[in-house]
Amino acid sequence: MKFIIETIFSARLYALQSALKIDKKSPEAKALLISLMDWLETFKKNNDKNESVTSDVAGQAVVENEAHKVFTKADSDDRASVFNKNVVKMFYTAGVLFDIIEVFGELTEEIAAQRKYAKWKATYIHKCLKSGETPVPGPVGSEYMFEFGTGNQDYETENTNNPSISVLPPISKPDDVVGFSGLDNNTYSHPQTSQSINNSDLPSNPEVRPSPAPTSATGVILTPECYSKAQKYCKYASSSMDYEDSATAIGYLTKALNLLTLGREN
Repeated sequence: MKFIIETIFSARLYALQSALKIDKKSPEAKALLISLMDWLETFKKNNDKNESVTSDVAGQAVVENEAHKVFTKADSDDRASVFNKNVVKMFYTAGVLFDIIEVFGELTEEIAAQRKYAKWKATYIHKCLKSGETPVPGPVGSEYMFEFGTGNQDYETENTNNPSISVLPPISKPDDVVGFSGLDNNTYSHPQTSQSINNSDLPSNPEVRPSPAPTSATGVILTPECYSKAQKYCKYASSSMDYEDSATAIGYLTKALNLLTLGREN
């Protein structure tokens, strides 16, 4: 499973920030942290013209696009009753990619729900394969039964009107998925200074957002978030078309059009 270099950059930043929270004093930790910081700083200098590296908004859109591509493929195979270690790997990898998005800030309810579902589904299918059971495709159990909304992008619980919140069983990492080595060297990050690792936290990069037009064609005032979300939905639609999933693509494009005309998704 290969990822574009901008996703590797963000993943290594996530690895660095996570490592700093665990251990920044031991010799082994310092060696790892300095190595990561050097790589990140060098990469950013060599890619200072790449907006996906210099802009948080563009970088987040790239990682979210990659995460949704992997998640959509895994979910499609699962619902088609294709159960194998590759599907487990895809669900688990999607969960890790959703983790990486945290380097850009707090996850939206939608992405948080997708992350929970991806990690839980990876564990569930893996345990079924290990025990010789046949997994149930899609969400399992009435208390966890939720379906994606139009275009497979919004979760809906069976007993709630909130489409973005769903209750899921406990999540654990698949313990022995053969052939899965995580992201290995395919991880990325937004670099900080490598001079010292005495500081416990990396300085956060200021978020760069595209300059919005004051109003839409219909006269509705649009916020920077409207443009950012619309741009991401267009990227998701493009990814869906890679898998010839017209329903998903139409759902994302409809949301983008609503945002640019009405200032809201629905």
